[in-house]
Amino acid sequence: MLVISVLLYASLSAQSFKQLQLKNNRVKTAYQKHWSGLKKEINQLKIDTTNFFVYLRAFKQEGQLEIWLRSKKEKTYALFKVFPICSSSGELGPKKKEGDGQVPEGFYTISAFNPNSSYHLSLKVNYPNKADVYLNKPPLGGDIMIHGKCVTIGCIPIQDDPIEQLYTLCIEAQANGNLINIDVFPFKFTDKNKLSENLRNKDQSLIRFWNNLFLCGNFFEKEKQLKPIKINEKGEYYLP
Repeated sequence: MLVISVLLYASLSAQSFKQLQLKNNRVKTAYQKHWSGLKKEINQLKIDTTNFFVYLRAFKQEGQLEIWLRSKKEKTYALFKVFPICSSSGELGPKKKEGDGQVPEGFYTISAFNPNSSYHLSLKVNYPNKADVYLNKPPLGGDIMIHGKCVTIGCIPIQDDPIEQLYTLCIEAQANGNLINIDVFPFKFTDKNKLSENLRNKDQSLIRFWNNLFLCGNFFEKEKQLKPIKINEKGEYYLP
């Protein structure tokens, strides 16, 4: 199985990583099908197709996965595409333990590429992160993926055509050594009425957790830039 972790990628040259991926027929087909059109769309945003960052932002309640891009030489991101999350499991709130069916909430990165996924193609989210470990007791579970098809237990499925496009974009970003961030939120926090409705009658620990997510996520919402998000000894996220 040709699962390429980001740690393994670090020992490969950019060209080797991409060539290794393209040896897989699914990846090769995805490139032939999508890359030419994707480059044209990226050029329309005046983003450098030879060296760009991919940033992903998922909203569980709205069922949306946003794809943002920026040239490496620029600081601000532009919204490129929004793919529907076509199936879900669990409820609003973070993943706390193995087998709870929850989709994690928090700030993560893509840690592996799997061209041989049972769900067409998949990108692994690096859950659990340090905040998940601090706040919860093991076993915490793992293998949280963005993948094709339309079934899930705790993952983020976006069907086959969208995952082919996203996988291609992420290979291009990773081949240039560009970290791929994915932030997962329970719902969009720009709608104050929706925020109040979702916070009503919720456990105080969940409200504190969500407020912590929104506080850190609001920087990107306003500036369209990413800053490194840290985790303190209480398992709280913060911007340095």
